[in-house]
Amino acid sequence: MPTKRPAARIDVLVVDDQRTFAEALALALRLEDDLTARVAGGGEEALRMIALERPGVVLLDVQMPGANGIEVIRQLREVQPDVPVVMLSGHEDDLNRASALEAGAVGYLSKLTPLAEIPEAVRKASRGELLIETEELLRLQRFLRHRRHQESTERQRASRLTPRQKEILQMLADGVPVAQIAESLGMSRLTLRTHVQNILTRLGVHTKTEAVTVAIRHGKISAGR
Repeated sequence: MPTKRPAARIDVLVVDDQRTFAEALALALRLEDDLTARVAGGGEEALRMIALERPGVVLLDVQMPGANGIEVIRQLREVQPDVPVVMLSGHEDDLNRASALEAGAVGYLSKLTPLAEIPEAVRKASRGELLIETEELLRLQRFLRHRRHQESTERQRASRLTPRQKEILQMLADGVPVAQIAESLGMSRLTLRTHVQNILTRLGVHTKTEAVTVAIRHGKISAGR
């Protein structure tokens, strides 16, 4: 009777700036007969390690200093498109989930996932399987399309701000009191209130804080001093 060959080992690269978490996860993976694991402390280190020695699977933290996980996976797809990437995060966030999958991740695991479940997720990723149900994938794709439509609408609204409206928003962002804004612009507080209401209507928001946030996000004013 022929001897059964042992399964090929899967080399896993764990990428996380929280070194203690990364080392603990790598240690748990090494306890499996068919898995080995190394650790990278950030995106740049991970890309260097991947270029030198192609791993079987990458477990990649979505939020790291410098280039975040979404940007790292985009760069990785350019140089090693066949390496499956599973995103890790401590936050249940639809935007991160959807962005990771769109960038090319094969799945998304919470850092709260029991360690006992992660080896099988790695094996599935190594076999080219998606770690997400089709219904959930479609839901996240719809979410991302809706989000982009909202951003496009918001950007168009912000582009219609007049110079005077941007001037008022910049003063609000700088924390200038309403009375002082009215005085410096040579208008009554009632007139200023009308200007502010017109700004809110134009941007489709309900508060001055929301208006300032939208204007900053789209580069119409700078963050307050």
